[in-house]
Amino acid sequence: MKYIQTEYSGPLSGQVRVPGAKNSSLALLAAACLADDCVTLEGIPQIDDIRLIAEIGRDIGMKLQWEDGQVVVDPRWIHSAVIDPGKASGYRASYYFAGALLAKFGKVTIGFPGGDDFVTRPIDQHLKVFQALGAKVELHKDYYVVEAAELKGADIFFDTLTSGATINAMLTAVRASGQTRLFNCAVDPEVVDTAAFLNRLGARIYGAGTDHIRIEGVSYLNGGIYAVIPDRLIAGAFLMAAGLHGGQVTVADVIPEHLGATIAKLEEIGLQVECGETHMTAYGTGQLKAVRVRTGMYPGFATDLQQPLTALLLKAKGKSIVTDRVYPKRFAHVPQLRRLGAEIDVRQESAFIRGGLPLQGGWVHATDVRAGICLVLAGLAAEGTTSITGVEHIERGYEDVVGSFRAIGARLAIREMDEREWMGQMHVQG
Repeated sequence: MKYIQTEYSGPLSGQVRVPGAKNSSLALLAAACLADDCVTLEGIPQIDDIRLIAEIGRDIGMKLQWEDGQVVVDPRWIHSAVIDPGKASGYRASYYFAGALLAKFGKVTIGFPGGDDFVTRPIDQHLKVFQALGAKVELHKDYYVVEAAELKGADIFFDTLTSGATINAMLTAVRASGQTRLFNCAVDPEVVDTAAFLNRLGARIYGAGTDHIRIEGVSYLNGGIYAVIPDRLIAGAFLMAAGLHGGQVTVADVIPEHLGATIAKLEEIGLQVECGETHMTAYGTGQLKAVRVRTGMYPGFATDLQQPLTALLLKAKGKSIVTDRVYPKRFAHVPQLRRLGAEIDVRQESAFIRGGLPLQGGWVHATDVRAGICLVLAGLAAEGTTSITGVEHIERGYEDVVGSFRAIGARLAIREMDEREWMGQMHVQG
């Protein structure tokens, strides 16, 4: 069994190049199914979620190859729209295949989405989209079936802001007949990225990045070349690393405008952030202030960054409060931080953090990607050695987590233990 071992590290300094955004990549690879010719995607990260998509692609006939850092997708050989429920449940964004395949095949069978589970990942808004465009939906125990003899444009009002359903609506409507209008849309960079990619192929999508998107259906999409946007969530986590001990971290190949809320909060905490055209540098001053943080949909503070921010706030003297109203149950990292000596109390949708206390290394477990990065940051700030299991969750979102952190001077490594050692550690932890 793999685990990450961290050691107390001093000021972290150096440069990290930001890979393509995982959340965009998952949408773009599914969107490529809509094309009628080959698609080349640049910047796709080599992470476990992408490898799972490649497996799904092979199952349905989509050819996917890595060539010189690019992914070449050939959707012309897709022969099936039946997605293995087990593989679909392996990651959250599997629902994009339903939207991308429905227009071509008229019927899609797919398992319910999985991935990081913050109690539930509802897909009701996705199903609402399918039905509004003329499809019938049948729900079964482990999978669902979406079927439509013809997709027709419609006006769709989302009941809540949802990036995933906004993207899926674009995928489903782009080859529907007539006009589709979407209201109360998410404005995330990943939504804009997906629309820009589809438009590059010949789609007619207008207004992505605003709360009102209009789609004029087309009957054909070309192939093409497109580069995915940088991962703003990875960039944000590395900027936070600069604050642990007063370091200096530069993230390169990034779009600073995508991190406005993160920059504002880090400066409120006490870091200094300088932005260039495609890079950002965070300077830790050594004096961190306790703050209140409320997550929200973009352009608010991202729920995906509240967990690594919690690790940083453990270094800020005083009481900080982190409130997550996007995923109110996203606090599985808190019991693990307590193992390292953190004092955090969770009440309803908020975590109350008493910062400035010393942390002591120990064994902890990552339950999702962002919780894993939170534990890595905490481990680098803790005295002694910290061992983090659940590495597979981190590898779902980070291409080379150890190499990236070493690039800024962190002391960590991947270790292996056999089953007997693992059971012994579990017995010690109680």
